[in-house]
Amino acid sequence: MKNFMDENFLLQTETAQKLYHEHAAKMPIIDYHCHLIPQMVADDYKFKSLTEIWLGGDHYKWRAMRTNGVDERFCTGKDTTDWEKFEKWAETVPYTFRNPLYHWTHLELKTAFGINKILNPQTAREIYDECNEKLSQPEYSARGMMRRYHVEVVCTTDDPIDSLEYHIKTT
Repeated sequence: MKNFMDENFLLQTETAQKLYHEHAAKMPIIDYHCHLIPQMVADDYKFKSLTEIWLGGDHYKWRAMRTNGVDERFCTGKDTTDWEKFEKWAETVPYTFRNPLYHWTHLELKTAFGINKILNPQTAREIYDECNEKLSQPEYSARGMMRRYHVEVVCTTDDPIDSLEYHIKTT
């Protein structure tokens, strides 16, 4: 049986594996639809926690959490801690199996943080603490992560009336 999240994750055929490993994996990322906040990139922002970077504005995760019966205050509320919000996400993740959110979560854990564990309520605290420790390091800043992923171009989804001052600052 094929391992979950191995080096050939989602690569079902030999041809797919060859194309990815010998060609696509070496290519830079050109992101045509990104929800990054331009000021965070311009300022090379250091994220305070995994909750901030993962749940701070992710309406996809919020929708899954709401569907799972999680109270709104754990999605967008201000009266809960980052840990409490993350814990509710960890409780939701097992219910996203067969949904791209499940795969994205584990791909991000693996590629950004080197974590191969499955996120669930039992592993949540360990994963949260390990990721937060890494986020405190300079290479985990907004630009540091873009360098790690070999991001060459980012096209943000700003409001059409935004001033673009932070886009200009980063060029």
